[in-house]
Order: sequence, then structure tokens, then C-alpha cells
Amino acid sequence: MDFSVALKQTAETFSSSIIPRLCDYIRIPNKSPDFDPDWQAHGHMDRAAELMASWCREQKIKGLKVEIIREGTRTPLLLCEIPGTGPGTALMYGHMDKQPEFTGWAEGLSPWEPVLRDGRLYGRGGADDGYAVFSSLTAIRLLHEQGIPHARCVVLIEACEESGSYDLPHYVEALADRIGTPGLVVCLDAECGNYDQLWCTTSLRGNLVGTLSIEVLTEGVHSGAGSGVAPSVFRIARTLLARVENDVTGDLLVDEMHADIPAARLSQARAAAGVLGSQVVGRIPFVPGARPLTDAPYELILNTTWRPTLSVTGAGGLPTLQNAGNVLLPRLDLKLSFRLPPTNDAAIAAAAVKKLLEYDPPYGARVSFDVGSSLAGWNAPALAPWLERSMREASNATFGHDTMYLGTGGSIPFIGMLGERFPNTQFLVTGVLGPHANAHGPNEFLHLDYAQNLTVCVAKVLADHSLQTVG
Repeated sequence: MDFSVALKQTAETFSSSIIPRLCDYIRIPNKSPDFDPDWQAHGHMDRAAELMASWCREQKIKGLKVEIIREGTRTPLLLCEIPGTGPGTALMYGHMDKQPEFTGWAEGLSPWEPVLRDGRLYGRGGADDGYAVFSSLTAIRLLHEQGIPHARCVVLIEACEESGSYDLPHYVEALADRIGTPGLVVCLDAECGNYDQLWCTTSLRGNLVGTLSIEVLTEGVHSGAGSGVAPSVFRIARTLLARVENDVTGDLLVDEMHADIPAARLSQARAAAGVLGSQVVGRIPFVPGARPLTDAPYELILNTTWRPTLSVTGAGGLPTLQNAGNVLLPRLDLKLSFRLPPTNDAAIAAAAVKKLLEYDPPYGARVSFDVGSSLAGWNAPALAPWLERSMREASNATFGHDTMYLGTGGSIPFIGMLGERFPNTQFLVTGVLGPHANAHGPNEFLHLDYAQNLTVCVAKVLADHSLQTVG
């Protein structure tokens, strides 16, 4: 592949075609169904699907078929099929649904109005994960334009990834004959440690989400009369959380949430720490004076990729400050989000947490932990020599630096599902979510130069996959 030509053509395609469509896409508030239960009535998801499908149909790729699949109340699925000019099948994945707005956007920025600034496209969903379909088809088109063979390609863009991908297993099963058995899966929904090289995701943590509910009173009472008689629901919550988490170190105390870390992953984490150094901490927006759990980048990488963690991500029953009177609260609900090691059984972990939180409730309070979702993680299969070589050559040709390998702290349900379904398949799980890209939070942005270079890297891997299939 002529990399200089490919990089030039990709930059031109982004400038003239992809960026304008991504701007239109960012303006659509197509929040994932968990955050917009009335998504069907609002029609935003259909608008996003039609926007992407329209762009796809414009691409000059011989034999390209584009279809939006809708079944009853399920979220739509965008399916693109490209005949192979070489043997084999490659499956490419992304998603179109978005996280909610969140607060804290910087002045001049907002979730639903795109802003181009310093080579970055700001707005909700551009990086997570709207660019994926555009980069996928652009990579395939680059090969067509240079006459380079590639395997048959199937591109799946789902619409409920941010809600746990609950519709995707149905579609994958229904489309099994059209998907076939891919020798390569390319997922463009992951992170990158920096914007200086290609990053390959080696693992994904699982996720357990549930609501801890504590009830003590049937109604709120004046704190002057009730405190000292009735226990505080907030204090009971602290007691219960201390059963599962060390409140000084943050270490989780549930055996079912821990796993041995493979030696290869320890080695890769050490190498990544050597490259990233202070960037491991620098990508987190600490307030002045705040500090991380440790100053060792290696330990922090393991914390975010292979060790379990707990985050309290929401609360119910707490009045706003303006409306908070001197009242002893009758009830408190906390949304708990646990990240699990890639190899753990999420269902077993959920059962263990539920048992720990609900047994022998303090003061006989009414306590429940309702599991909302429990998603398994993923640990990548051994990397084939051809894929390792291809990624290294692609990274050096486009970025001037070798490929790096790193686990991801988040979850992509689709990858775990495919790993079970296709145990002999090779995976390139990568993405543009680098330092300060801030997916799910305020000021989300797509690093445009990185996205362009990544697109060319994907084209190189698709080309080499076809050669490997021939061999």
C-alpha cells in the first residue's frame, strides 16, 4: 500500500465529506435507550441511522450494499456488505447511540452543537462512536482505489451499545448466514494511550451495575426529633459499602471480583507505562491539589485494566441543596457501578455483591441490591504473527512509532460475545478515545489527525488479513 497516497486521500475525505456529516450527526440527540426510553417516539435514532446510511450509499465501493434493519421495538442496525476481492471475511463494528448530555461543558462547547477547534471536533458521539462507520468504509475504499485485495467485509453499526447492547445478540443470530465466520474483527470503539501511535486493546473489563436501596422510615421526620432515635440512611449506606470496598485504599473486598493477571498482560502494562509515564495521570482532570491513588503509572494501568473498582454514579432520595431542610431522610438509593477483571464471571460477582449488601441489615433497615446489568469482560486471544507484524508496520508508516498494547477499563459487550462465538478469530480492537477525549463526560472530542491515521492503519490490516487468508 502506498501510505503517502492513502494518508492524503483520507485527509481529503475527512475534510470534504466525513467532518460535515459528523457535524450533522453530533447535532442529533440520539441518546441510547437507557437514557431516552421514548427514543422511538422522538425519532432521533432513526435520523442518525439514515444519516449514516445515506453517506455510506454515496461511497464508490464496488458491490457495496447498505441496509437499515428494524425489527419491532428493537433499536435499528446499520448493515453494510462489501464483496471480497480476496478470500475470507472481516467483520467491522461500531455504534451510533450516544451517552446523555452531562454537565460541565466548557464555554463555547455543548453536547449537541459541533465545534472545530485546534484539530479537534467537539460534541457528543463524534469519538464515541460516530466516526467508526466513516473510517471503516474509507479504509475499504482506500484498498479499492489502490487495487489491493481484501476479504469480504461486513460492517455492523448498532444502536444500543451504551445500554449494554441488549439487541445485538438477536441481530447477530438473525444475520448469522450473512455475517459468516470472520477471520478478523475490527472494532473502532476503544481507547488509545496517546495520539502518537496505533494502540491495540488486549482486554476489556466487565461491568456490574445495580441499585442499592435503604429504607428506615415511612416518611421524613424533623432531624431534631428523629436523629438519635432513628439511624441515618446515609450512615447505613456507608456501613454497607464498607463491606465491599476498603474506604481508605479503594480495594474491593469481594473475592469473586478478583482474578490473576496473566504474565503477558503484566509485561504489556509495564511497556505501556514506560511510554506513557506521567500521561497516565495527566489525562485525568484533577482539581488543583488532588492526587491519584498512586504515583506509579504501572500500578495505575493495572488498576484501570485488570483490578476491580467501585464507583457510585448516582443517588436518589437526596434533596437538592436548595430544598434540603432539617429532615431525617426516609430512604436512600445509590447506583453502584463495579468494574470487573476481564476474566471474571459477572453473574457470580453479582450474586456475591448482592449477598454481602443484603445480609443482616444494620438496625433491621430494609435493604436491597437490585442488579441492573452484569456484563462479562474479555481477554484477547493470542495475537497471530501476521496481525502483530501488520499493526507494527502500519503504525510505523503512519505515525512513525511502534504499536502499543493496553487493556481498556471500560466494556464493549459485543467483543465478549464475538469472542465466545468465534474463538479462532483475530481481533483488532482500537479507537480514538485518548487523553482528554472524555467520552461520556463533558467536552468529548474526536482527534481528527489521529482518526485519519487510524483509518489508514485499518486499511493496512485489512489488506494483510487477505494475504494471510491466501497463505
